[in-house]
Amino acid sequence: MAAPAPAPGSEAALAAALADVPELARLLEIDPYLKPFAQDFQRRYKRFNQTLDNIGENEGGIDKFSRGYESFGIHKCADGGIYCKEWAPGAEGVFLTGDFNDWNPFSYPFKKLEYGKWELYIPPKQDKSLIPHGSKLKVVIKSKSGEILYRISPWAKYVAREGDNVNYDWIHWDPEYTYKFKHSRPKKPRGVRIYESHVGISSHEGKVASYKHFTCNILPRIKDLGYNCIQLMAIMEHAYYASFGYQITSFFAASSRYGTPEELKELVDTAHSMGITVLLDVVHSHASKNSEDGLNMFDGTDSCYFHSGPRGNHDLWDSRLFAYSSWEVLRFLLSNIRWWLEEYGFDGFRFDGITSMLYHHHGMGQGFSGDYHEYFGLQVDEDALIYLMLANHLIHMLYPDSITIAEDVSGMPALCSPISQGGCGFDYRLAMAIPDKWIKLLKEFKDEDWNMGDIVHTLTNRRYLEKCIAYAESHDQALVGDKTLAFWLMDAEMYTNMSVLTPFTPVIDRGIQLHKMIRLITHALGGEGYLNFMGNEFGHPEWLDFPRKGNNESYHYARRQFHLTDDELLRYKFLNNFDRDMNKLEERFGWLSAPQAYVSEKHEANKVIAFERADLLFIFNFHPSKSYTDYRVGTKSLGKYPFCCQFKIVLDSDEAEYGGHQRLDHGTDFFSEAFQHNGLPHSLLVYIPSRVALILQNVDLPH
Repeated sequence: MAAPAPAPGSEAALAAALADVPELARLLEIDPYLKPFAQDFQRRYKRFNQTLDNIGENEGGIDKFSRGYESFGIHKCADGGIYCKEWAPGAEGVFLTGDFNDWNPFSYPFKKLEYGKWELYIPPKQDKSLIPHGSKLKVVIKSKSGEILYRISPWAKYVAREGDNVNYDWIHWDPEYTYKFKHSRPKKPRGVRIYESHVGISSHEGKVASYKHFTCNILPRIKDLGYNCIQLMAIMEHAYYASFGYQITSFFAASSRYGTPEELKELVDTAHSMGITVLLDVVHSHASKNSEDGLNMFDGTDSCYFHSGPRGNHDLWDSRLFAYSSWEVLRFLLSNIRWWLEEYGFDGFRFDGITSMLYHHHGMGQGFSGDYHEYFGLQVDEDALIYLMLANHLIHMLYPDSITIAEDVSGMPALCSPISQGGCGFDYRLAMAIPDKWIKLLKEFKDEDWNMGDIVHTLTNRRYLEKCIAYAESHDQALVGDKTLAFWLMDAEMYTNMSVLTPFTPVIDRGIQLHKMIRLITHALGGEGYLNFMGNEFGHPEWLDFPRKGNNESYHYARRQFHLTDDELLRYKFLNNFDRDMNKLEERFGWLSAPQAYVSEKHEANKVIAFERADLLFIFNFHPSKSYTDYRVGTKSLGKYPFCCQFKIVLDSDEAEYGGHQRLDHGTDFFSEAFQHNGLPHSLLVYIPSRVALILQNVDLPH
């Protein structure tokens, strides 16, 4: 008889978990509060390995398993014939139809295989290609109720909508010439500076912009601004443009509204030639309910790729939820990950909406107080968690320098810990509390009431060795119904007072100075990576709103007005200049890859924050009116001499080219002395004007 399982939380349970999970001891050393949950990590790790073993036994390993796109969908054979395969367990019959057979729905029936799979082989024609490039196709499903359904293959690699057609067509993509990559993938950045981008809105014109436009016009801007990584949103095909790319209908198809697959490959390759890493915003947390264009009801049932019944629906998003424990769903999703890496050369992923995946409650109605009991137990969807572990394992197995980012609002522990520790294996998580804090301050508090300690706490509140991507604002804050930081700061005056030919108004002056300070302190203190949504670097006016019935299908707000920053007579250029120099200074000194900063000062009355990171001294004076002469700031830096270091200004938000008031002399040398201050052995006296951020370099140290 088997020995009874040790009691949860007991020393015996902890010992068993430590024996089963190779590096769990390291995780518990980093975060001792996780010890009572050691069995949860043990169970997750064992399930992950059991799934990997099952894939090995039944499919020949995850390498082969994740190549589903090589057999599923439609393929041209070496002999010129056509091979098709689909998974439709609820179908009574499956057929292929299209231009090639004058849309006869039943002339090409699939053969039924085991486990709900169907296949079709069409012999070659002597005179021409049976299904030429560009042909329109559909899978015909005969449901068990006898209904005839016209569907797009879940594995379709190109779909398009022509003219006034409401629905998409599945297009056989088999061009004579395909794009050949010319450049190797960049090395993994030391500090990740992400430019969050949407191809369709990247033009100032009221239209859907193209991959070509982005490649020729936006990539050079990104490079010039000093970003070393782009995160492309809304690439996976989505029938509804206004969904911002989050209601996916065709998971293997690059959106045709921007151009062809070959043009997207050129975009990625061109970015690589500039040394820019390219991430895909991947949506595996849910799928569109659209059954005409998407996966929903593919085989006539609600349970093909998704959970059946209420569990398969996300009530808030009005979308379908994957059945992550299903063998074929795992094949589909893992193959989808690999497809974007291999076919298009992406360097990693931001996984969208994984809070919904991690919990059966999907995060709805949850406050997430930080109590660790919220992250364990029956509320956790371990099927989804195991899928995320498998996805991270696959990505880093194929390309060790790949980057994965988790968008999780709950703060689940060990999400960014290695799988060998029982973690989920992500490289970074988004620091989602930071933009909320800035918006709350701007909406609810006067400048003089800002709490410096609260700001610092929000920016530094992350677990040891858990890397975070900090951001002051993303696309979420730009959407209609909310406001960007610039619009919260300057609002209607952005329409009338952004010309350099007009005097600074108090509103514009405050807005420009705080916009720079907020972004710099977030960049320098908030994480191990930084993210900016396109256009926000120069204080893009207004909001984002995609064409829809509610706005008469207008593109007016579905665009980015980059021409504003090119106009020498407008003040947007100042914010753009500051963003560029901030990024390039990080490239030089590497504060994002340095240990978390030591904050020596967060003075509530003076509204001053000071900290050191990467051997730089950062000083922020948030006071709306007070400037300080001979303000003492602590430093731990040592120099050539035992009691003295020489400092110089390397970035100053008050410079004229940043829209500042030029109150600081960059020729000034600052010398530290052996005078203890705020717990640090040395200190120096500086002049810090109101609403100014400055960075000082210890010139005695090598850089």
